[in-house]
Amino acid sequence: MRLSPPGGTYPLKRILAVGLLALLIAGCEPNDDGGGAPMGGGERPPPPVVVVGVEPRSVEVVEEYAARARGSREVEVRARVEGILEERLYTEGQVVSQGDALFRIDREPYAIELKRAEAERANAQAELNQANREWRRIATLFDQNAVSERERDSALSARELAEARLALTEAGVANAELNMSYTEVRAPLAGLTGLESFPEGSLIERGTLLTSVTQQDPIHVRFSLPERDAALQRTARRAMANADEEDPREAWLTLPDGSEYGETGLVDFTASTIDPRTGSVSARAVFPNPDGLVVPGQFVRVRVLVQELDDVFLVPQEAVGQGPEGPRLFVVEEETAHARKVALGPIVDNRQVVLSGLEDGDRIIVSGLVNLQDGMSVQASEAASAEEAASDETAAEASPDDETAADEEA
Repeated sequence: MRLSPPGGTYPLKRILAVGLLALLIAGCEPNDDGGGAPMGGGERPPPPVVVVGVEPRSVEVVEEYAARARGSREVEVRARVEGILEERLYTEGQVVSQGDALFRIDREPYAIELKRAEAERANAQAELNQANREWRRIATLFDQNAVSERERDSALSARELAEARLALTEAGVANAELNMSYTEVRAPLAGLTGLESFPEGSLIERGTLLTSVTQQDPIHVRFSLPERDAALQRTARRAMANADEEDPREAWLTLPDGSEYGETGLVDFTASTIDPRTGSVSARAVFPNPDGLVVPGQFVRVRVLVQELDDVFLVPQEAVGQGPEGPRLFVVEEETAHARKVALGPIVDNRQVVLSGLEDGDRIIVSGLVNLQDGMSVQASEAASAEEAASDETAAEASPDDETAADEEA
């Protein structure tokens, strides 16, 4: 067997290639633990994560809804007597007080009617006076047996009829005075006046609509509650049923320009049925409006305290993931990440409410969750607050890339 090619030795390049191949085969031999890692490389370090401690607290859940302002009372002002509309006594759109004169109707016919009623009353009074004198005379004669019992009864009946007629005429005078007072139409409540329905000189009938007055203080804000906000619906209905035992829910208002309204309102009404078209429930909040800053018809936004939760946890939203059995968080115990199944509540101030699944003092992972598995060893660094953890998230997420680059260089 020949060890060299005919006429010479192996080329140098072929010898070097065979030697390099032998070195590579020797370097890739299995380690003692059966792994396939190269002999010269170390184990990959645990991934860095940022953790935050949690503790139970009480949380107020506030929801915001689109709403529209309306006057607490909107009253139609109508004529109570017929006649010629002589004068409008207010400026349209003016704020008036209760009892302010708004219109004047021709009062001459009613003044004449009052005089006629007073004359009838005077006549009835005279008849009663005469009946009383006659009764006294007949009663005296009857006591002396000078007249019969029949004559005494006739005098008594005449006196009673005169009394009844006087009472009837007094009612006529009162009716005439009332009708004459109705010729001056007054505001039934304090509020903002509307446009007049008829100009001066118009002949109006009893019951004709003249204008309207809208009460602005307090102001009503109407909105729709989603069907899911059942707690607020029940509370408002209990408050209406027994205001002494149940406090209505507080509400806050955002004006159309984005500013916060300074007064706090109360939710005092929710409908007892759900609108099948929208799946929502009509509700109302009442706000003080002494300066008239909220105008009826405005579109506003109302924030309502929906419920109060005790012994719950607030965690960053990015810390919550989805596992095979539902929402989960990773908790670090002895530098090991453990998946923890949790029950979630609403989101409050961009933080996720956790109803159950955590304990006081748990350290949850808020950054470095990429490719994290249950039971994996981690290198945890504490963050003073969730806000600090959020600011460090970018740096933490960049760590795996840096490690990969280091491995490639090795």
